[in-house]
Amino acid sequence: MRSASDKTAGKRATQEKLERLARGQQALRRDLAAAAITSAQAREELIPAQGEPVQRPAAAGAGVPQGIELRHLRYFVALADAGSFTKAAERIFITQPTLSQQIRRLEEIMGTPLLQRRREGLKLTAAGRVLLDASRNVLSLVDHEVSRTRQAAGLGRQRLRMVMPPGLPESLAVAATAGLRAAAAAEVDVVWLETALDAEFSLIGTRRADAGLGWLTAGPEAFPAPLEVMVLEEFEPEVWIPSTHAAAHHGTISLDELAGLEVIHGPRRAQAGTYDAWTRVLQTVDPRFEFTDPPFRRSLPMTLVCAATAGRPAAVLTGPSTVAGRAWPIRRSRPADTCGMVRVSLQHHPLTASAALVWSGDLPRPLQQMLFETADSLTAPAPPRPAELVS
Repeated sequence: MRSASDKTAGKRATQEKLERLARGQQALRRDLAAAAITSAQAREELIPAQGEPVQRPAAAGAGVPQGIELRHLRYFVALADAGSFTKAAERIFITQPTLSQQIRRLEEIMGTPLLQRRREGLKLTAAGRVLLDASRNVLSLVDHEVSRTRQAAGLGRQRLRMVMPPGLPESLAVAATAGLRAAAAAEVDVVWLETALDAEFSLIGTRRADAGLGWLTAGPEAFPAPLEVMVLEEFEPEVWIPSTHAAAHHGTISLDELAGLEVIHGPRRAQAGTYDAWTRVLQTVDPRFEFTDPPFRRSLPMTLVCAATAGRPAAVLTGPSTVAGRAWPIRRSRPADTCGMVRVSLQHHPLTASAALVWSGDLPRPLQQMLFETADSLTAPAPPRPAELVS
């Protein structure tokens, strides 16, 4: 588990990065101006007036190329994300022939194929992967600077696309939502995205979202430079076992005992990072161990019913839900509630995941500062609560 000094050092490092970001904003805007050639004035600077001699490099077999436009990049990113021309055209509300024509024009401008059309779908070439990453960067910068310009003119607010995955502990999700809404107030328009985040937070890394709350299974230092990470707290799952199991009588179960049961957990697509990390932990005890998918992903009571009536002893493991190492209230549940399943603690807390707020380091400094302060408020120690007696 992370110590208080580790968390303090992480906050200090993040604050120093924000200060460096403020000093580098001017250079960032210069890069944006060089990358986003969209305005009529910029085009006049780069394309001489009619009648002047112009020498342009010829693309292979393509005649005279025109300048690249933002719509080319948006179409290309949409196509890469959708995986097919039909789906991409539907998402961006244009016809498929128009999209195909614009992608061909983009390839002509670049002078090289950007994707391979195969029977099983589209695959980006090496050049296409480079352009995709660059396109995401340019579009993200353009969107943010347009938002800042409109805000300065009194025409709009900055926008923050925030991912809140389903299945987060309510205490964490509610506190984070309340903190962000209070910090955003009337200055920032927060767009909430309820979708899963993978272990690499790729939605943020690829600029499809600006920030997100999720689970770390590796240290913050493992993340690439564009991502800023603040660890909030460590959580662990709830463990439910049959009331007839020996461990149920003393309220704790060992990792060895848990691995000897059929363990219902998942599915993997819901939280791939913690699923894989916890599988590896249990495989240290039993190399052949695998989780069993729950029949009802969003209903713990229904899953407990299935575990209680399984052909052999089965346990139920939830996602990260309680603060690791913190005593939880013990309540005697009625048989109708849990069908003979009881909740126990896992000895030595081997299955944990760190909740973290992650955001793109390319965000404007005010947005990054807002996220930093929100994360900082979430790491403040909670006031002690009186112990709850067993009823």
